[in-house]
Amino acid sequence: MSSELILEETLTKRSQQKKRTSPLNYKERLFVLTKSSLAYYDRKAEKKFRRGLIELSLIRCVEIVRSNGELIPCHNKYPFQVVHDTNILYIFAPNHDSRTIWVQRLKEEIKDNPSVLAKFHPQFWQEGSWLCCRQMEKQAPGCEKYNPYGDITRKPLPPVPGESKDRMRPQSSLPPCPDGEQGGDEGEQEVVTEKKEEVVVALYDFPGAEPHDLRLVKGLEYVILEKCDINWYKARNKYGEEGYIPSNYITEKKLGNLMQFVWYSKHVNRNKAEELLRKEDKEGAFIVRDSSNPETYTISVYAKSLHTGDGGAAIKHYRIKKTQESPPQFYLAEKHLFSSIPELIDYHKHNAAGLVARLRYPVGKSAPSTAGFSYEKWEINPRELTFMKELGSGQFGVVRLGKWRAQHKVAIKAIREGAMFEEDFIEEAKVMMKLSHPKLVQLYGLCSQQRPIYIVTEFMELGCLLNFLRQRCGGFNIGSLLSICLDVSEGMEHLEANGFIHRDLAARNCLVSDTMVVKVSDFGMTRYVLDNMYTSSSSAKFCVKWSPPEVFHFCTFSSMSDVWSYGVVMWEVFTEGQMPFEQQLNHEVVTLVTRGHRLHRPKMAPPFIYDIMQKCWHKKPEERPSFSQICVMIADALEGDLTD
Repeated sequence: MSSELILEETLTKRSQQKKRTSPLNYKERLFVLTKSSLAYYDRKAEKKFRRGLIELSLIRCVEIVRSNGELIPCHNKYPFQVVHDTNILYIFAPNHDSRTIWVQRLKEEIKDNPSVLAKFHPQFWQEGSWLCCRQMEKQAPGCEKYNPYGDITRKPLPPVPGESKDRMRPQSSLPPCPDGEQGGDEGEQEVVTEKKEEVVVALYDFPGAEPHDLRLVKGLEYVILEKCDINWYKARNKYGEEGYIPSNYITEKKLGNLMQFVWYSKHVNRNKAEELLRKEDKEGAFIVRDSSNPETYTISVYAKSLHTGDGGAAIKHYRIKKTQESPPQFYLAEKHLFSSIPELIDYHKHNAAGLVARLRYPVGKSAPSTAGFSYEKWEINPRELTFMKELGSGQFGVVRLGKWRAQHKVAIKAIREGAMFEEDFIEEAKVMMKLSHPKLVQLYGLCSQQRPIYIVTEFMELGCLLNFLRQRCGGFNIGSLLSICLDVSEGMEHLEANGFIHRDLAARNCLVSDTMVVKVSDFGMTRYVLDNMYTSSSSAKFCVKWSPPEVFHFCTFSSMSDVWSYGVVMWEVFTEGQMPFEQQLNHEVVTLVTRGHRLHRPKMAPPFIYDIMQKCWHKKPEERPSFSQICVMIADALEGDLTD
């Protein structure tokens, strides 16, 4: 074979990712084009080691790569591709002229190859798909006609101005490939274990607070590299950039996973859907949600054009049905059948076809809170906080609305000195930050290096549940009240599962978001326990009217004492914010409860709801239901006459 030198230049190559799990990397290599081959070398200690070689007779396509404004994660920004056998080598030139020369010279050398492609892919193969046509097979036919001649009929361009002419210097011979280097660059990665990559789709934008974070863009795909903990994963984007992302901002990419669509809200029941649609108040606002029957879905649609008798807008609920054939087809009206739910939704975005309105505005999917602002970030610089209006004051200090780094709304609680064992709490808070759940007020971090200590949490627009109930007294139905109870029980179920005891669960310690989701707050003032029981000191403070007998007699707290308190919260909800045992003093409440007296049934609570409260108030802690059991009971109640 001829070794006559045609071109020589230091360029950047991208790893070919012959294995799905091979890391995507970029390396500088000395590329050498001769009349017979394209080779690339790693220069170490003034020697050249060959990392790869492609016979020109095996090359099927050479063409520039259109990046369409995408980020090129190396200092060379002008990519071109060399397709050979079943592989693609992506090479990055330092400028336009350099790339033009390489593409034209290579095209000239391969123009008579018998296996030249008829069509090629003008954009990158990346993370399991072609960016140009979204085909997911690497060997999929090209999507654009390939010109094997290009502009090679023109006279060759002169050398790139300002660059060394040594680049074109012929060599009489090329150095041999040393032992152990025959595998080339891809051989360096042969130790990678073959396993399927986990590809996910971003549900929300995540800007990234710290340099080690990875920015998420809603709808784009990412590869999970490491699951650091339950709340934070390490991921890679299509440009090869890596960093930490919140696990609750992504969903698995797979056929049939509705979570990746903005219109689907998994944990929204009928009453919550109606509240959200009324709040949006737009013709054609809609939510797709789980129905009461397993693996079925309902579309809830808001229409101003149809009015109810009282003059309000209409909300209609449509069950998505499916045929019995395999695979099934989906429909709302039998004459319009679709192979998937996304296709059904897309059709009804443009055609009402029997619905009360076209599906115009998806509602209800707002970004959740993250467990801290970034991975392993719990200490917050107080200089990054902006203090705004006072929200209230409590047992531990004043709470203010604020902003972190002038953009994230937060609640800032200043802990009054002497109000708590600060060192114990600081250690506990590091664990508490990992508690992340849609029905718990998120702890973002602490300012612990100064006094007073600041606790920084998620800000809840509509304030505490007690005031929310009182201010809207008379405006609730049974379904909306039961939906509030379900929110609280789901938050408490997560605390129970993670060994946390609240010890002060009450409507005043639950907060309401701007989307009317109720979240449990102030569990951060409790102690983390490894077993399910904590016996307080005799000086422990507690609220008698929310406490079971074992607390006010023996100061013994457990998840079961939280269950008792939850029963009282249910009572507060169904009385729309009344004070329990309003006419009795604390010592009178102790006597009444010890003798078996319980709070009366609220007028708005049907017997089956009051029965759940009474189960929570069983004298023996071991006979009270767990929070997971309570969630099931309330969900079952919501699925009865109250839902579709």
